Amino acid sequence: MSEGDGNFLKARQEAKKGELDEQLREYINEWRKQRSKEEEELKRLKEKQSKRKEIRAEQEKKLAQQKKEEEERIRNIEAEKKAKEAEEKRKRLEEAEKKRQMMMQAQKDKQNAAGGSGGGGGKRSDGGMGSVGDARREMTKTKEQLEEEKKISLSIRIKPLELDGMYADALKDKAGELWETIVRLETEKYDLQERQKRQDYDLKELKERQKQQLRQKAMKKGLDPEALTGKYPPKIRMYSKYERRTDTRTYEDRKKLYEGGWEILYCEFLEKDWKEKFEDFSKHAKAKLPKWFGERPGKKAGQPDSPEDEDELPAEAVAVDDEEEPEDEEEEE
Repeated sequence: MSEGDGNFLKARQEAKKGELDEQLREYINEWRKQRSKEEEELKRLKEKQSKRKEIRAEQEKKLAQQKKEEEERIRNIEAEKKAKEAEEKRKRLEEAEKKRQMMMQAQKDKQNAAGGSGGGGGKRSDGGMGSVGDARREMTKTKEQLEEEKKISLSIRIKPLELDGMYADALKDKAGELWETIVRLETEKYDLQERQKRQDYDLKELKERQKQQLRQKAMKKGLDPEALTGKYPPKIRMYSKYERRTDTRTYEDRKKLYEGGWEILYCEFLEKDWKEKFEDFSKHAKAKLPKWFGERPGKKAGQPDSPEDEDELPAEAVAVDDEEEPEDEEEEE
């Protein structure tokens, strides 16, 4: 290879290297432009996301405020409704208390006028309820409703003490009135407790009488004495699971079904079988041995003669019997 060819190859390689460098430089510039565009787009998206977050936070704040205002409004409406119901209930209880006080005063006046002879005649049998519907409503009330009505009733009955501006004599008179009220209420409480004890005793006695009557009724029907005294009625005992009729057998009859079992049945079967075979054997004709020289074999001295008309075995039967006897003797040996 000459020197000129070497310079040509070198120049060619340098030109190719320059082209590659130029192409790489273009690629790098293009990548930088694309990267700058992507960074700008990412920055724009982040700004848009932050703006959306701010808008969403403002919207959630407004919604929370609206929800709070709505809850407050509903709470105020419920409080107003409860206050209105409490006021109506208080007025109703006040009217009922006034009626009760008037009724009690009328009863006291009547008792005082009658000299205490007709003490219990003026009381109402419904306990002041007025009707069955009111009593039913009273029974269906919850514990909270009863406590609330109790507080309202006590606030009506127990008036606040106005002790301002009272002197010693007025305070003594007020204390005396309160003491008399306490004594009267304790007396009524004791009377009611004794009346409740008496009623509980009467109920217990009536329940015991009812139990005795049910025991007698069960024994008449052949049931267990405690069958009708439970919470639920007795089960209906069927005669069999295959027959739709009640079992009228007594306890003793049912008990005998399980006594003995197979042994008794087997003995009854054997007894029946023996009777049948004995009857068949009794039906056979009674054959006797023929006479020998006018005298029956086996006859003992002093026995009467047998009648002449009795059946006698034929000679062939006797011969057969005589032949069978030696065979039996051989078997015994």
